[in-house]
Amino acid sequence: MKAAVFHKIGDIQAENVEDPKIEQPEDIILKVTSTAICGSDLHIYNGFIPQLKDMIMGHEFMGIVEDTGTAVTKFKKGDRVLVPFPIACGHCFFCSMGLGPSCENSNPEKYGPEGDILKGKGGALFGYTDLYGGYSGGQAEYVRVPYANFSPRKVSDSLTDEQVLFLTDIFPTGWSAIDWAQLKGGETIAIFGSGPVGLMAQKAAWLKGAGRVVAIDPLEYRLQMARSVNNVETINSHDQDPIELIREMTNGRGADVCVDAVGLEAERSFFDKVKATINFEKGTVKVLESCIKAVRRNGTVTVVGVYGTPFDNFPVHTIFDKGLTLRFGQAPVQKYIDELLPLVEEGKVVLNDILTHTLPLSEVSHAYDIFKKKDDNCVKVILKP
Repeated sequence: MKAAVFHKIGDIQAENVEDPKIEQPEDIILKVTSTAICGSDLHIYNGFIPQLKDMIMGHEFMGIVEDTGTAVTKFKKGDRVLVPFPIACGHCFFCSMGLGPSCENSNPEKYGPEGDILKGKGGALFGYTDLYGGYSGGQAEYVRVPYANFSPRKVSDSLTDEQVLFLTDIFPTGWSAIDWAQLKGGETIAIFGSGPVGLMAQKAAWLKGAGRVVAIDPLEYRLQMARSVNNVETINSHDQDPIELIREMTNGRGADVCVDAVGLEAERSFFDKVKATINFEKGTVKVLESCIKAVRRNGTVTVVGVYGTPFDNFPVHTIFDKGLTLRFGQAPVQKYIDELLPLVEEGKVVLNDILTHTLPLSEVSHAYDIFKKKDDNCVKVILKP
């Protein structure tokens, strides 16, 4: 089969590899019909999350069941399904609480309570390095999906792939960022980053009752999309100081909720890069620090952008003095997907309006290149195997 294979930093190629096989009784083999490139895939592509061996990429995918293990009772050949990006067993301590990304069984070789890149990570993710289980991803013609009785969800043929694909990751991730803040209605939400996850968080903010939604990004074409598809106010962080503007919008207080939908690969100055090198850091916490400054006292900061290493001079004093609530992590897609799929089915939310590029899997190298460089006003790419 053809698959997108990561070889080294900056090198992902469409290549012929062995077809996946049933390995456990609860496995299914999925024929992939659509798969997407995620911003967190770039963390591997750019070397911010280490991967030393070749690996099939991709954790946003859906398709048709091709084969089933002997213990699979939920699906049969020909069923059309979505696959959440965390690999979760469904019955361990964390899965039983709806916390699939912390599954105790899916990543046995690297799992640990510390949450440190060297001392123990969380549950497994598709196509997301050996640290997170070493599972082959879905940027391929076929993919093995473990724990199939728990994670995948059947999809009606009345919906196109494009309408529902983003339920595998970015919409539940954006939803998490807002749900964790426990809105009561009428809040001002400032969302840093108008890439795919930031755009989805904007949609979620309106659905959860926000009174005002402000998008912050340095790229005008992404802000234009935020305005056109989500009807939000925007701030270009190259042109204006977002922290001061957010305070002006809120009588000097700051936003009720700030969302970091960027993570470690925010724009960096030369000084930022030198500091990171000296302190053995990967990337920067610049956006998170901006969220902490821009949120009001006793407000909430949620973080769905990825961070992989410790950071020096983290502003814990500011967090304490302002009495902030912080919430970080991977989205528990299995917890949310049954709530979110009906929103799409009933037309209460549109997800595919952020899609800018649809390309064949054979052009995956080009797709990663334009997604990384943000060429051709690229926001979100779907690949067709």
